[in-house]
Amino acid sequence: MTQMNFPTGSAGLTDNYRLLMSKLDDFIRRFYVNKLIRGLLYSTGLLLLLFIGLNVLEYYFYFSPGIRKTMFWSFVGVSTVALGRWIALPLLSYFRLGKTISHEQAAAIVGEHFADVKDKLLNVLQLRQMADISTGNRDLILASINQKAETFKLVPFQKAIDLTDNKKYLRYALPPLLLLLLIMAVAPAILREGTYRILNNNKVFQRPAPFAFLVANKSLSVVQYNDFELVVRTEGKVVPSEVMVDINGFQYRMSPQDDGGFAYKFVNVQKDQRFFVFAGPVRSKGFDLDVIEKPHIGRFDVKLDYPAYTGRIDEVLTNSGDLVVPVGTIISWVFDTENTDDLLVAFGEGNRMPVSAAGRGSFTLSRKALGDELYKLFIGNKALPMADSSTYAITVTPDLHPSISVERFVDSSRMDMVFFAGDASDDYSLRGVSFVYIIKRADGRQEPVKSIPLPKTAGKASQF
Repeated sequence: MTQMNFPTGSAGLTDNYRLLMSKLDDFIRRFYVNKLIRGLLYSTGLLLLLFIGLNVLEYYFYFSPGIRKTMFWSFVGVSTVALGRWIALPLLSYFRLGKTISHEQAAAIVGEHFADVKDKLLNVLQLRQMADISTGNRDLILASINQKAETFKLVPFQKAIDLTDNKKYLRYALPPLLLLLLIMAVAPAILREGTYRILNNNKVFQRPAPFAFLVANKSLSVVQYNDFELVVRTEGKVVPSEVMVDINGFQYRMSPQDDGGFAYKFVNVQKDQRFFVFAGPVRSKGFDLDVIEKPHIGRFDVKLDYPAYTGRIDEVLTNSGDLVVPVGTIISWVFDTENTDDLLVAFGEGNRMPVSAAGRGSFTLSRKALGDELYKLFIGNKALPMADSSTYAITVTPDLHPSISVERFVDSSRMDMVFFAGDASDDYSLRGVSFVYIIKRADGRQEPVKSIPLPKTAGKASQF
């Protein structure tokens, strides 16, 4: 019998032993592939079931932000643990990046499947350990290892793990997957809205109301200082019995209409209004009632420059459009306006003429009063070109001629004396009154005309 001599160290191991170790290493990798497949099924089932459950609960119950935050982080935590334990660890072990089972543990698993090789396989591994520590009979031990290892060449270690056995674990993954597909087909809003609200767990979401408010007005704008009637209607299965409107924090009841709507009148709107409508816990979004600024004459002054013949002192009137003035009076208007781009005037039946602008919002106009007439003012801006008009009248008093009346009196006791009494008047003041007379003699001679100025009473229109 020929004796086989084996070199010491790892080089002393035979091809039979190396083949055995390779088969055990393949078995270990298959072992972790099997765990990875099983972990995928476990993880799929657990996470899908948790995902569906959380979405269904949130979709129907509208949890508070705190509960939704707990739900979100619970899902993240469970997912991390499940994927780490059932996916990441087997995957790392497969690539030998983490802790793996030993050859002895692998041999024990193989031995459970192939009962006739269990003890022999473990014996080979034990002899290998003895060869490392033995010095005297090392060659004999290696020969025995080679002999025993050769008996395992035809043993299919990998059959000790049947990957198809994992079909039985489909019962964990398949029902949640089918349920997910069913919900996606029948009621996708459950997953869409539930996921959205759980992810946005800092926001507050209100349960959909049984009805919604619709504003029936085509436009939410009103001309300044005008009234605006807001009309709202409801859409849904329920019609509220009472609807309120909140305007800048103040609440008012809306009036029910015959057609099922509700109305509220904004009176004398002067500035933009922010409002929303509500009925119980159901409220609309915020709306803005926009005010279109109306052109407006806030104040106007009228300067009256009287003719010199009147002796009147010039004066200034405020907000007096209707005027009574002497003929020849020069009238000057100064208009202070708001939100006004254009100011026009029309005298009598004449055309409209632009009034001269004298600065921002200020306009000036002058006219000499020669006769009675009406004048009309038109104001406007870009939004309201001809927003408003006002009509006034100018009444002109003519300069009348002075009038005089004289009566003659004779005193019977003094036949040589004649008395005259009279009255002289003018619509303004008289500059002077004189008594003019001519004496005719009995012989027919006529003396020159004589004039005696009569005394004048200051401020009086009549003289006596």
